[in-house]
Amino acid sequence: MLEVKDMVVAYGRVNAVKGISFSVEKGQIVTLLGTNGAGKSTTLRAISGLLKLVSGSITFEGEPLDGVPAHKIVERGIAQSPEGRRLFRKMSVEDNLKLGAFSRKDTAGVKTDLANIYELFPVLGERRHEAAGLFSGGEQQMLAIGRAMMSRPKLLMLDEPSMGLSPIMTQTIMRTILKLQSEGVTILLVEQNASAALSLADRGYVLEVGQIMFSDTGKALLGDDRVRKAYLGAD
Repeated sequence: MLEVKDMVVAYGRVNAVKGISFSVEKGQIVTLLGTNGAGKSTTLRAISGLLKLVSGSITFEGEPLDGVPAHKIVERGIAQSPEGRRLFRKMSVEDNLKLGAFSRKDTAGVKTDLANIYELFPVLGERRHEAAGLFSGGEQQMLAIGRAMMSRPKLLMLDEPSMGLSPIMTQTIMRTILKLQSEGVTILLVEQNASAALSLADRGYVLEVGQIMFSDTGKALLGDDRVRKAYLGAD
């Protein structure tokens, strides 16, 4: 579904991503792991069309994304729930969700999808008219994921969905990710909680300073001593 090939992305003269290549197959959960500054969020921003490539290519369903505006990439079927959630805090839950469907013209379909989000996250439905800024971190993360889902993405990119959340809320978010996969959504997951991410992932890629150092199935990476020592806190 998605293929990134020899991608280089820079901030000014500094290359943040240094020629990485990876792919995401339809129906998979693929995770990108690494410490802060490894290039994970930069990779997602490039796929979303928010950053230009220095070189390399990105293709989605066989079509190039190079130079395609960000809003057109959403229309093609890629949505991102960004790091830090980036909600409109003074707007209601429902208005935040509707903004996720900004490119859609099917009013009836949008209404149906709102109902589906409220079924997936009941607390959002119960408090749909409240301002997003009044919600807890976990509830805001649910809203950020729901907003991304309102564009009906084929590929959902999640950037640090467990950041700042309690262990119980992290488990809730991870269960939601599995549920979305079971409903046919392909997921590209950036996550510092390496153990949780690899437990879900069909495939994982470990980034260090803008380069892919390891790649394998999620299960294999969980059992890799190098990954365990560097990212899972194992002795």
